[in-house]
Amino acid sequence: MEDFKVKIAQLADRVNSLKAQIQTEEATKNAFIMPFIQLLGYDVFNPLEVVPEFVADIGLKKGEKVDYAIFLNNKPILIVECKKWRDESDAHSSQLFRYFHTLDCKFALLTNGIDFRFYTDLNKVNVMDEKPFLNFKITDIKDYQIDELQKFHKSQFSEEQILNTASRLKYESEIKNILKKEFDTPTDAFLKHFVSQVYDGRATEKVMADFREIFTRSSSIFLQEYIKDRINMVFESNLPSTTSAEIPNVVNDNTIPIQAESGQANVDKVIDTTIEEIEAFYAVKSILRVKIDSKRIIMRDAQSYCSVLLDDNNRKPICRFWFNGKKKFIGLFDDTKNEVRHEVNDLDDIYKYSEDLLKTPDYYNNLKSVGDEEISVQ
Repeated sequence: MEDFKVKIAQLADRVNSLKAQIQTEEATKNAFIMPFIQLLGYDVFNPLEVVPEFVADIGLKKGEKVDYAIFLNNKPILIVECKKWRDESDAHSSQLFRYFHTLDCKFALLTNGIDFRFYTDLNKVNVMDEKPFLNFKITDIKDYQIDELQKFHKSQFSEEQILNTASRLKYESEIKNILKKEFDTPTDAFLKHFVSQVYDGRATEKVMADFREIFTRSSSIFLQEYIKDRINMVFESNLPSTTSAEIPNVVNDNTIPIQAESGQANVDKVIDTTIEEIEAFYAVKSILRVKIDSKRIIMRDAQSYCSVLLDDNNRKPICRFWFNGKKKFIGLFDDTKNEVRHEVNDLDDIYKYSEDLLKTPDYYNNLKSVGDEEISVQ
């Protein structure tokens, strides 16, 4: 499992570093999709395992071809339709939908090398479902999705096992999508469920408008608090003993002295490690784990920024997250410990700097034990 996760992380790094130079569908296939097929254990150069431009005749229409057909034991187990990485496609209207019922194959994949959508025929036999049962971005794949993807690996492939979980995965995904839409823009029906439980009067148009704003704010606060509490609970349960709500590998000095204005006495100000900072930290860990033991990567939170350190050593900074202002930045260090900040609009932007982050541990291989200048707190 760990080796499979490492290979996925390496492919994600490859996608992030190369996609700006990829201009065509063929280039997307060669750079992203063929390595993905290899990651699943199939030999892309063996025509008994991977057949490019596989003929899938449709009725009287001859010579129709699917981009790839993957074979196991002389039987096609997965057909793949590819798009250029910048393109999106509706699977229902794609060639993949038309090919599915002509081939003796239970699974289909639509991908642009970044988005991967796996389909089967849960609703009607030999008719490809309109919605995928497994859908992920290779650059933001979750552990449970890796577990499901691994079932397609040549060494583990089991049609029965995949189908047993496909229905659950499909409906879980659909429910999550509905919840996301409702939390972002609640429908009247969804909102009325809550209004009826907290408001005794009639749900007039004005009342609904007022509660829409209340719901949006309260649900946002709830989700942030809930996620943070769950993270703390999971991490605390893995510690032998603890006296505070520390997140492993995250050092958070709950209060730090800061200088008050106009010569006033120092006051204590609480440091709040945000979900966004935690997610960014784990993005950095996922990048670096292909090179060093992830247990050596520590986040130390401060009032202005979060530092990510090697071996919890201030002399070994990997990066900093400057997420407290209107604009967010990641600070990267060179071999002289100079910090350069780069703006990030979302967490995916962190992966753009994978190459720089992977260089950083090398800077400290010959670090002296004494006499090194610490990075100053700005």
